[in-house]
Amino acid sequence: MADLVYSPGLEGVVAGETAISTIVGGLEYRGYAVEQLAEHATFEETAYLLLYGELPSPKELGEFRARLEAAQVAEPILQTLRALPSDASMMDVMRTGASMLAHWDPDTADNSRDANLRKAERLLAQLPVILAAAQRLREGKEPVLPQPGLSLAANQLFMLTRVEPSPAWERAMDISLILYAEHEYNASTFTARVICSTLSDLHSAVTGAIGALKGPLHGGANERVLEVLQKVGSSDRAEGWIRNALASKQRIMGFGHRVYKDGDPRAAYLKAWCAKLAAETGHEDMEQMADVIEGIVREEKKLPPNLDWPSARLYHYLNLPVELYTPLFVVSRVAGWSAHVIEQLSNNRLIRPRANYTGPVTRQFVPLAERK
Repeated sequence: MADLVYSPGLEGVVAGETAISTIVGGLEYRGYAVEQLAEHATFEETAYLLLYGELPSPKELGEFRARLEAAQVAEPILQTLRALPSDASMMDVMRTGASMLAHWDPDTADNSRDANLRKAERLLAQLPVILAAAQRLREGKEPVLPQPGLSLAANQLFMLTRVEPSPAWERAMDISLILYAEHEYNASTFTARVICSTLSDLHSAVTGAIGALKGPLHGGANERVLEVLQKVGSSDRAEGWIRNALASKQRIMGFGHRVYKDGDPRAAYLKAWCAKLAAETGHEDMEQMADVIEGIVREEKKLPPNLDWPSARLYHYLNLPVELYTPLFVVSRVAGWSAHVIEQLSNNRLIRPRANYTGPVTRQFVPLAERK
């Protein structure tokens, strides 16, 4: 094994090739800077780009939206959501929902590119319905179906509240979905690629990816971010709290990144939207608190914020329950996961790494009667 190179956590290891996104010099989807997409595109356009490789023409976008509107969640799935424990983790519900959707998808067993594109489109439309229906049921309310003519972002908010969002709220949600949609070979995406490399199906890959995303070291950090802000309470307590926390070596979620050492471009972009929504919703003090904490963490630990730091505040300003923060990540990232599954299968090789063995050296078997 001496000739094998070991890198804990596969850090720095190139495990494959992709034309979907890059994080070299900033984050780009199919060659477009994510800031440009967040500024000018919609989530539907971004999802189309990830799946098909190019931004859609007006005609292609219209047809894409029509296909998304036509995708439905089978009634037995909604009935099953009613039977789930009310205290079940929402990420567990999303994982179960993705798996259940396979049973009613006509293309489940077809691993061709065209079939996987159809399945990916349906998942883009169906997973927001699963999220909203499960949340309303646990609130003792009936599920709300999506409204024709609304964007995916607007429908996500509408299905949760039965209120059509303002243009600013719709755009804020839309941008957050764009920023979370894809991020190269992250843990959940790599999980999806490993699963489909066995020639398993798209729904299995997405279900496994949701399981990977559930972990707090990957997708659950924005929930912890809000806990920190609520614990601090107000901007006048922020400096004392964060300096004490750093002195006692507490880990502050929402800062640092395995790849972005000089700062997460997504966090920088979303910060402006947080300030805009904070002013609109009366949360200016939380924004000031966040600024103080961010400045001191940068100064003391040299750690810039990652996307979870502003997204937690954005979702809070949108009145979204904290247990939905990571499931919303699922709603967005299914576009990237699906694109990676399709890419992996286009030139597939089973992903099967080696391990550095650290167990006992070769031993001789001792019959049971002779063991002491």
